[in-house]
Amino acid sequence: MAVIVVVMRLHVVDHPLVAHKLSTLRDERTDSPTFRRLTDELVTLLAYEATRDVRTETVEITTPVAVTRGTRLSYPRPLVVPILRAGLGMLDGMTRLLPTAEVGFLGMVRNEETLEASTYATRMPDDLSGRQVYVLDPMLATGGTLVAAIRMLIDRGATDVTAVVLLASPEGVAVMERELAGQPVTVVTAAVDERLNEHGYIVPGLGDAGDRLYGTAG
Repeated sequence: MAVIVVVMRLHVVDHPLVAHKLSTLRDERTDSPTFRRLTDELVTLLAYEATRDVRTETVEITTPVAVTRGTRLSYPRPLVVPILRAGLGMLDGMTRLLPTAEVGFLGMVRNEETLEASTYATRMPDDLSGRQVYVLDPMLATGGTLVAAIRMLIDRGATDVTAVVLLASPEGVAVMERELAGQPVTVVTAAVDERLNEHGYIVPGLGDAGDRLYGTAG
């Protein structure tokens, strides 16, 4: 009997509009209102690729001219889960493409000394059996936060998890591949950058996404 090994899928979206918006996000001169608007636009572009395998069903519809067959999202509806706080800035861009999706919230914080993530708030169904889940977090840096979040979703029964991130680091991708080996996980991102620095920030990156989204940068 053949053994099927599930490998995490990484999809870097190669599109000139994605590259253009990401370049402006990286620029330290970009102010918070512009940063929020461009994040919203970029997430919608990433969401288009992230939802390519969203589950659908065939339905019969009547147009003004004839009866035909069409497609609609199947049940249960997809669940979108932004990781607070920075992931909240990605929510509108994602739900613009998936307006009928349900939304959950996951509050996680990274210890800046140990770089480990801990959960401080959860608002989503206890039973995610058979659900497709889209996790939103601007940065896949060390990978600790996303690994912890995705494990929680899988423990609740999610069978297909896609992480939508603006940027990823090679180190974070490697951690995801190692810690989530054999799990149905996809990462969709605008770019995989060079490396992490000694503080766990992506280089060249775009700084602290949460601070830049909400204007709290020092």
